[in-house]
Amino acid sequence: MPALPPEFLARPIAHRALHDRAAGRPENSLAAVAAAVEAGYGIEIDLQLSRDGVPIVFHDYALSRLTGTQGPVRARTAAELGGLGLLGTAERVPTLAQVLDLVAGRVPLLIEIKDQDGAHGPDVGPLEEATTRALQGYAGPVAVMSFNPHSVMAMARLCPNLPRGLTTSSYGAEDWPLLPALVRDRLREIPDYDAAGCSFISHEWGDLDRPRVSELRDAGAAILCWTIRDSGTEAVARKQAQNITFEGYNPRPRLTCRGAEPPSP
Repeated sequence: MPALPPEFLARPIAHRALHDRAAGRPENSLAAVAAAVEAGYGIEIDLQLSRDGVPIVFHDYALSRLTGTQGPVRARTAAELGGLGLLGTAERVPTLAQVLDLVAGRVPLLIEIKDQDGAHGPDVGPLEEATTRALQGYAGPVAVMSFNPHSVMAMARLCPNLPRGLTTSSYGAEDWPLLPALVRDRLREIPDYDAAGCSFISHEWGDLDRPRVSELRDAGAAILCWTIRDSGTEAVARKQAQNITFEGYNPRPRLTCRGAEPPSP
């Protein structure tokens, strides 16, 4: 299985890029990506699929929260989505290709493929195939992950040399009301790590003391965590995680890899 590049452990990773709506940088926008690159942070982004099969950098399934427009992302073409403004800013909905062109290998890029099955099941494929096509020829440090193990397994088949991991959680019913209890109970213990050929997880920070997380770490898995929002929480999380995904503040670099360059001040 391909190892997670050391760059992913050397720089804090900006959740949905370095977003700040008040500064005109909404989440998953090109402005937020540019700000993260300028600061030297790693970047985490989310992918959904457009109606015409283009990977779109957008977290939600529905457009309303971020654009004020009704309907799902997958009902619009990439061109239509690119014409939608992100609320309160001059930014537009970007494609993965646009983000890749902007990052250009300068900082690590962690790509979360959002579940397209609806219940973390096997009805996946088109978004993974489109993501693979978009990444062809990209030379920078990049890794993919998903809450849906079937998505990660699909990426293992499509691009076996690309580092991959699972986004993992305590799967509390209050946070996952639409996911069947049997699925939550199964995924909670991260049973698909080996089957998906993973080299890392990105785990819910408040659940890092789960024995399964320690077991994976002891077996050589890289442990990232989500989502840290202040330095106090970061200090707690770093006792068990090798790196953090953050938002809402600017963490200091934690150089854990020989030869890694720190983020700019």
